[in-house]
Amino acid sequence: MPKRTRHTIWRQLATAAVAALLAAFLTPSAAHGAPRESRPVYSYENAVRESVWVDTGLDGDGDGRNDRVAVDIVRPREPAARGRKIPVIMDASPYYSCCGRGNENQLKTYDAAGHVVQMPLFYDNYFVPRGYAFVGVDLAGTNRSDGCVDVGGRSDIQSAKAVIDWLNGRAKGYTTRTGSTRAKATWTNGNTGMIGKSWDGTIANGVAATGVKGLKTIVPISAISSWYDYYFAKGAPLYDSGPDWLSDYVDSPAARAKCAAVQHKLVDGAPRTGDWTPLWTERDYVKDASKVRASVFLVHGMQDLNVRTKHFGQWWNALAKNGVHRKIWLSQTGHVDPFDYRRGAWVDTLHRWFDHELLGYDNGIDREPMADIERHPDQWATSALWPPRGTATTTLRPGQGSQAGVGALGLRSGTGTETFTDDPRLSETDWAAHIDESTPGKAGFVTRPLSRDLRVSGSSTVTVTVTPTTSTAHLSAVLVDLGPDTIRDYADSGEGITTLTGRTCWGASTAGDSACFKATEAKKADVGFTVFSRGWADLGNYASDRKGVPLTPGRAYRITLDLAATDHVVPKGHRLALIVAGTDKDLIDPPSTTPTLTVDLARTSARVPLVGGAAAFARAVSGSSSAVPAPTGLDGVRHPDTLHRVPGDGR
Repeated sequence: MPKRTRHTIWRQLATAAVAALLAAFLTPSAAHGAPRESRPVYSYENAVRESVWVDTGLDGDGDGRNDRVAVDIVRPREPAARGRKIPVIMDASPYYSCCGRGNENQLKTYDAAGHVVQMPLFYDNYFVPRGYAFVGVDLAGTNRSDGCVDVGGRSDIQSAKAVIDWLNGRAKGYTTRTGSTRAKATWTNGNTGMIGKSWDGTIANGVAATGVKGLKTIVPISAISSWYDYYFAKGAPLYDSGPDWLSDYVDSPAARAKCAAVQHKLVDGAPRTGDWTPLWTERDYVKDASKVRASVFLVHGMQDLNVRTKHFGQWWNALAKNGVHRKIWLSQTGHVDPFDYRRGAWVDTLHRWFDHELLGYDNGIDREPMADIERHPDQWATSALWPPRGTATTTLRPGQGSQAGVGALGLRSGTGTETFTDDPRLSETDWAAHIDESTPGKAGFVTRPLSRDLRVSGSSTVTVTVTPTTSTAHLSAVLVDLGPDTIRDYADSGEGITTLTGRTCWGASTAGDSACFKATEAKKADVGFTVFSRGWADLGNYASDRKGVPLTPGRAYRITLDLAATDHVVPKGHRLALIVAGTDKDLIDPPSTTPTLTVDLARTSARVPLVGGAAAFARAVSGSSSAVPAPTGLDGVRHPDTLHRVPGDGR
């Protein structure tokens, strides 16, 4: 639990003199012994607020001069006066003027001199009094920056990397957007931590993948790790638009007037065929995980259907392979910031993480469990490692049942076939609700009721061998927990939270920037099943993840679908199900034809990471005498949809 003081409404220090007096006694340099926690000893009201324009070295808008990105800074005044250099917390975002940040869609605001008055979110309010600078960077092409938005490409990443270089004395900064007066970051030691949700967190991933010196840690929240996987799943389109639409969505008016060439490149480089192109290679950060020097505190909602959980799974695995120091939080929410589902614990943990990674305080956070996982609304468990020791990929195989489309799931190979017809009107919740019924739109395979809990931890794959009747076909595979539960209602507009009218305060306030934010609570749903992992593919990509081809009707094809990473416990008495079907309504786009597909069960399997491996599965499906329920429809959340096609807050 967080300390009680974390829930206190912080009051502004009465005067700068009081702040200075406290600072003299409580700064880390004056404290007795090794400090374990930074304290709010500096004046937020009297903080330095300044703007710098950093030269990116690029000319994305083609106007003949290097682009400069706007950097708004809030930092405590006292350390520089005492010759102390301080670390930086940075959020680089395209949303500071167009769309807002956080649950309340806050924008940057400025005074008559152009200095930032309101910095969105609580980071500056909370951390500046504790001896950190907060830096909000407008990505190129947004708000007060030059250049063009290129949606995760070189310009986006260089927007933030150049600022880290400037903080470390390696890049040029200026006091104005067009002037020649230089600005230097003499007040910082260059140690930088990047944080942000969605697109902002994506930039943190991308900058870390450059290996830039000075970036000590990143905290990516619901972040993209490869932009191809934001728009496609092995050739199957996830949205009816591409990065050009997104660029136009966040471009400043000045950028829209100059950036037609960049828009054309985004259109040409991201064909709706789903084929991999050089544009996607440039925006794939996973391939460069070996360059990451920074530690990573990763946060994601396991029911995030915007930035889907494949992103964190493949990034996490690549970081682990390269020995990166990591920590992870996984919630039951959709695309939601932890400030809005676990506020007190989040602020406390983030504070301790930055103190450890940026100030070097030995506060023990590096020796605590690696993973926090939400099992039920507001009920959390920990794992010393993630995935936990003893997790082993286990091959589960579908088999025929007593009626068409209602089969069994076990360790032994099945025989025969199952057939379904793609119905784009149906979603994963429609399939799961009728798992025990013979319906034409899906093939379902179910275990017996479990005699003990079974934990899935990590990323699964499903390999299917299918014969289509048409030249195009899309496939979906989902894992389902069949049994009653109370979960966060991730398909609701709040994606698992309800925003209340009352406020809680986290840091110091000024007249123009309040540290008080609307409280939230869990939005719950009582369900009869939970879809907890999903994957999709265009069958035309059977021979290559990167290029699709037309199918020959009547020919059998074998393809592997990558299912999203998760950590889910199927409880004793519940059943585990695998469903194979066609278009997952609103989560992938349908193919140009309506195929019927025949599944060869002997050549179809799921590889699932189970804690305890095959032995745990065998124990869980043995010894139960509970009867399989009669085929009556089960209740779940409403069918999920993409809710928005923008990697941002969007609520």
